[in-house]
Order: sequence, then C-alpha cells, then structure tokens
Amino acid sequence: MGTRRKSRELALQMLFQADMGRQTPDEVRRTFWREHNAIQNDVRGFAEDLFQVATDHTAEIDGLIESHTEHWRMDRMAAVDRNVLRAAVAELLGFPSTPRAVVINEALEIARKFSSPESVQFINGVLDSVGRELDKKVVSG
Repeated sequence: MGTRRKSRELALQMLFQADMGRQTPDEVRRTFWREHNAIQNDVRGFAEDLFQVATDHTAEIDGLIESHTEHWRMDRMAAVDRNVLRAAVAELLGFPSTPRAVVINEALEIARKFSSPESVQFINGVLDSVGRELDKKVVSG
C-alpha cells in the first residue's frame, strides 16, 4: 500500500474517532497517535493535513455533501460512509493539485475496504457530483 493511501485511511480513522467519540480534533490527535506511534512521518504528515482540512471546514464539507445527496442527511448516513466522504471532499478542497479522479478512486478503494459494497456506488455518485461542482467553481473563478 502506498503512503498516500495509508495516510487517507488514517485520516478516515481519525475522522471516524472524532465523529463517533464526539472528540475534539486535539483529543483525537492525542489518543490516535499514541496508538499509532510507529507510523512513518510522511504518512502521518499527510494524514494530519487531511484531518486538519476536514475539521477546519466541517460545515462547508458537510454542506457540499448534503447538497449532492437526495434525501440523505449526514446523520442518517453510515458513519464510515460519512467520513469517507468528508475525507475525500477535504482532499478535493485542500489539495486541488491531486486529480479529482485520483481522489475519487482512492475513496472508493477505502470504502471497499471499510464499508459495504452498496456504499461504494453511493460514495462514487456523491463525490463525482461534488467534484464537478468544485471544477465549475474553479473554471468560473
């Protein structure tokens, strides 16, 4: 597994911990890295960066996700799916040099590992729609 994929998985786990444990980002960092202290610095660095973007822009990210789902509120989504989406949208927003197709493909691979087969299609549709909206914003300036 590549370093970026591992970072994305760790960011997902951190977001899940914050979400389900109702912990602050600082609480998550403190406990999460104590349990994952053998992680390489480059893997940890990108995971931290993704987690930071996701937690700094939670309202914007959740709003984008909800605006691209029909009849789905964030609190009704499976926790893993919700946080896979958050991590991917955070990467789309915070790391625009990463191609949208790469971000979506990575999110789908992570969803295949941590979620249900039905979730993969749902996540793909939402991320594709969010990505197209973000691309239009970049083009229109």
